[in-house]
Amino acid sequence: MKNAIVTLGTVVALTAGLAHAQVAVEDTDSNGSYSMEELMVSYPDLTEDVFAAVDVDGDGAVSADELAAAQDAEILVAN
Repeated sequence: MKNAIVTLGTVVALTAGLAHAQVAVEDTDSNGSYSMEELMVSYPDLTEDVFAAVDVDGDGAVSADELAAAQDAEILVAN
């Protein structure tokens, strides 16, 4: 019985972790940042307003740090 409880606890912990897992986004042009088009592959409902909010420095591209911060803050959530 103790093994069943430990196993169930492990499954619950892993499932909770998956709910907050970050979505992989591909930098298809290898320029070190993500365009709106690149982000839309993983986030098809992305709007220009949300992209602008994620692009904190306003340079027109999302850096890896900006992407991670937006994912952590759940600004970008995969469908």
